[in-house]
Parts: sequence; C-alpha cells; structure tokens
Amino acid sequence: MLSRLYSNPPVMGSNMAPNKALPEPAYLYSDDFQHFDYGPQHPMRMRRLALTNELMELCGLTATPSPFAPASFEELMIYHDRRYLETLQELSASPLASGYVAFGLGPADNPIFQGMYELSALIAGGTLAAARLVSREGLPAAFNISGGMHHALAARAAGFCYINDAVLAIRRLVQQGKRVAYVDIDAHHGDGVQWAFFESDQVLTISLHQHPATLFPGTGYLEEMGRGPGKGFAVNLPLWIDTDDDIFIESFEEVVPPLLSAFAPDYVVTQLGVDTFLNDPLANLNLTTRGFGHAVRRFKDLAWGRWIVLGGGGYNMINVARAWTLAWAIISGQEGLVPDDLPEEFMRRHRVHPDDRHLLDGDVQLRGRHWYRAGRDAADAVEHIKKHHFPLVGA
Repeated sequence: MLSRLYSNPPVMGSNMAPNKALPEPAYLYSDDFQHFDYGPQHPMRMRRLALTNELMELCGLTATPSPFAPASFEELMIYHDRRYLETLQELSASPLASGYVAFGLGPADNPIFQGMYELSALIAGGTLAAARLVSREGLPAAFNISGGMHHALAARAAGFCYINDAVLAIRRLVQQGKRVAYVDIDAHHGDGVQWAFFESDQVLTISLHQHPATLFPGTGYLEEMGRGPGKGFAVNLPLWIDTDDDIFIESFEEVVPPLLSAFAPDYVVTQLGVDTFLNDPLANLNLTTRGFGHAVRRFKDLAWGRWIVLGGGGYNMINVARAWTLAWAIISGQEGLVPDDLPEEFMRRHRVHPDDRHLLDGDVQLRGRHWYRAGRDAADAVEHIKKHHFPLVGA
C-alpha cells in the first residue's frame, strides 16, 4: 500500500487561489443531445446526459444550462484534419454500413450513424464555450457534462470519440500563450490528449487510468513521458484491476497536487469519467462516489478560478447521473443538497432496484482478489513519477 496521505497538501500558487468575488460557475447541457443515437446495442448512450440533468433537478440543485452552439468546421480544424472532417460530414448525412477503416469509422466502437458529425460538433461546441466562459468572461469554472471525448485523434475516430473536444479547447488556450494542465481520471487512458501535446512543455497531461495491459486503448504506461521539450510533461499513473477508493485517493494526492503546484498552469482542464466505478460494465476498478468526490473537491481547491470541467466515460447510466450530480454540487457549492439516497421519483421513473438506491456511497470495503497487487503497483508507480517526472516539471 502507499505510505500515507498528504496531511498538508501542497497549495497552488497565488494565481490559482479561490476568489470569492468571482461569478457563479457555468453548467453546459442541451436537450438536443437526445436527438442522436449510436445504436441500440452501443454502450455510449446519450440518455445518460438527460438522466444527469434530471437528477440534478430532483435534488434541488440550481443548474441552469448556459447556451452554446455547435463548433464550426473552422473551429474543429484547430486540431482535426480537413479530409477527416469532410468524411465525417458526408457519412453523417448518408451513413454507410461498411465504414472507412482508415479513419476508424465503421461497425463496433465508432459506428457510422445519422448525425454523428452534428453530435460531435455540438459536444465540441460545449467544451469551447466552457473554455471561453472561463478564459474570457472570468467564470471560476464551467462544466460541460457531454465533453471529455479524449480518444479521438487528428484524423481518426477511436473509443466512441470522433472529435477530441479537450484538445480543441487546450489548443485554443495554448494559441493565446497560456499554459494548461489536463488531468484525466477516466478508467481509460487519455491517449488522444496525451499524443496531441506529447512534445510540448506548455501542456502538462496527467492520466490516472486502469492499467493498459488490461484495458483499451492499451496505452498509458509509465514510460510514456513525453518527447523533446515535452519530456516529463506527459504523466501516466496506471492502476491495476480492483483499485479502490483508498488506493486511488492516496495515489492522487501523492502525484496531482504537487505536479499542478509546480507547473502553475494558467488553466486546468479535468476529465471526470466515471467508468472507474465498481460496477461499470466496461472496466474493472472499484471506485465509488467517495474516491470520485475526493478528486472533484481537490480539483476545486487547486483550480478554482480557471477550471474547465468535462464529463467522459461511464456506461452504467445511473452511476453517471449520480456522480456528475455530485460533481456539479461540489463545483457550484451545493453539496449540502445532495441526499444520501436517490430521490424516490427518480427510482420509480427509471426502475432502479432498491439495492441500488444510494446516491452517495458509504465507506465501501470491497477488496477484490487483485487488491493487494493494485496497492503495490500504485505505490511503485507513484515512486516512478516522483523520480522521473518531478525533477523535470519542478515538483
């Protein structure tokens, strides 16, 4: 197991300190997402966004969506290849069953469906709007629950992701001369974001994810550290199967606060994927709202005033709704309104089993058969990062 939690976590520089005079954070959501469908058998369901919005309302949270428009073709070209975008547009209007293998499009993970380009542009528009609200309008934080499509490459779809909204927002900020930190807690490695900035010291990428030997996309090893000027600025903390809240929290505290403090970014982008939860159908970690909530609270401590928040993975829809409801409650200062159990109306509407009634998990002690190795490997990974990354970043 890891040696300890930080009793006195590192504090960010003065430019990262909370500012009580700032306006309220923004919440970005649109009912238009419900017009799109990956297909009846696909695990990525747009309905999870509507469930999150509904649960926020039933919990009494103030969550008035900020309006945003789809990203334009020119905005998507901040990162993506023109020929790839034109192909997305054409196939979105006239889907083909066979697909375009060269662009990663076709059956299985990245299906071709009516409106896939429009959906992707809408997601990207939400993230670009979140970045504008924080960087130009001075909001302390903005949460685009649809964002976090972190696998897409410049000319290739991957892992349910067609457009990499996180890269678009980060590139826009870097073009303005800003330094950006990206922290990803999705179960799947944030590969698309890492590769986009692998040779840059203007962007620090940190990904805590299930070990690549056990999960798509098979990247995110400790040895992936960046290249050239970016060496040391790509940080990966792979977590073995059965990692629980305690292992995750200790690993997070040992790595994320000191690196963010040393890097002192102008903006922080976080991806809050919840496929890390113990009953997610596509991953094998054992986190609950306890570990997840800890990370969100620490992000607020570390990034308030310049925080761009994105959703991400999560394939148990009830988990997605309760986790991102908790996240928004923390971001917006309404955590006291979140009940221990899901509202009865929500359970009834969506036929939630009584055994799954909890909105907030207690101190769950679920030690799977890989738990000991998970703790040992996490400790080794933390020491590797301290030895090889901290000196290069200045931690």
